[in-house]
Amino acid sequence: MMNLKRLDTKSLEERAKVIRRHIIRMLTKAGSGHPGSSLSTVDLLVALFYNKLRHNPQSPRWPDRDRFILSKGHACPSLYAILAEMGYFDTAMLDTLRQFGSTLQGHPCMKTTPGIEVSGGSLGQGLSVGLGIALAAKLDKKDYRTYVMLGDGEIEEGQVWEAAMAASHYKVDNLCAILDQNGLQIDGFIHEIMSSHPIPDKWRGFGWHVIEIDGHNYESILAAYDEAEKIKGRPTVIVAKTVKGKGVSFMENHVDWHGKAPSKEEAERALAELK
Repeated sequence: MMNLKRLDTKSLEERAKVIRRHIIRMLTKAGSGHPGSSLSTVDLLVALFYNKLRHNPQSPRWPDRDRFILSKGHACPSLYAILAEMGYFDTAMLDTLRQFGSTLQGHPCMKTTPGIEVSGGSLGQGLSVGLGIALAAKLDKKDYRTYVMLGDGEIEEGQVWEAAMAASHYKVDNLCAILDQNGLQIDGFIHEIMSSHPIPDKWRGFGWHVIEIDGHNYESILAAYDEAEKIKGRPTVIVAKTVKGKGVSFMENHVDWHGKAPSKEEAERALAELK
């Protein structure tokens, strides 16, 4: 099992910069991908993988590991970069993102990439899969937890709410949803395209324990993960307000960067900001 000694906030912030630099380099070399959503998820994932998740990079299928599902699969460059930094595979593989024959596809694939729990791509399905895994843990009397990251655009999918209803009905308290609420989807602002607001009230209405945080503040993120672990009798959702494109000034809150790779010149500007 991996050493669970917590990193301090400064160390987490430094690791987040490394992950963000990987994302920029990967997408620039690939010439395609999703920088905005990848960058918005970084702090939530760094805190989870380095300070909370029970896992073992040397044994990705260790039976007692906690499970993580990236339901918003197009944000996978952030997850790939973290997995590589933690030793699931060589960081040199990051240069092969989206290339023919690479293990690192545009959406995560559990059959080819160590550390990927569930293949992703079609939005709205991750919470249902996570619910099944969490229920299985209870039936098998295992103590591992299941975490599912969703996007605020993604929760427009009806299947998300079917899973939310079932998770509450069956009191699946070993399930934690992490909502990356960056306010944007592929066509524009969430509130203009298909409003899902008020998001926390909707989850409360489905019987979930709701925690609202700043998704870039490590103290708040870690406190939320700790609180979720203590909640009994119902699932927890962490509604994390984030900034799409976080860390790169000209990408932040711009819908144009939902699914466009930076040019070489833009990448140099971004990397200079992420030193």
